[in-house]
Amino acid sequence: MFLTRLGFDSKIVITGDITQVDLPSGTKSGLRQVQEILEGLDDVHFSRLTSQDVVRHKLVGRIVDAYEK
Repeated sequence: MFLTRLGFDSKIVITGDITQVDLPSGTKSGLRQVQEILEGLDDVHFSRLTSQDVVRHKLVGRIVDAYEK
């Protein structure tokens, strides 16, 4: 696992969208597993973006909101 390769004075940034998974139903994505395992660990942070962070057309923000319902 690449997360174990972090060196001194280094940072790792992982990007992904846990809502965009095309795995079979009931199968957790690796990103979701990492989040569940590492959340709350010192020096580990997860950022969550919402429709308020959309910088595309205003309709895109409303579409994101509709999917979250």
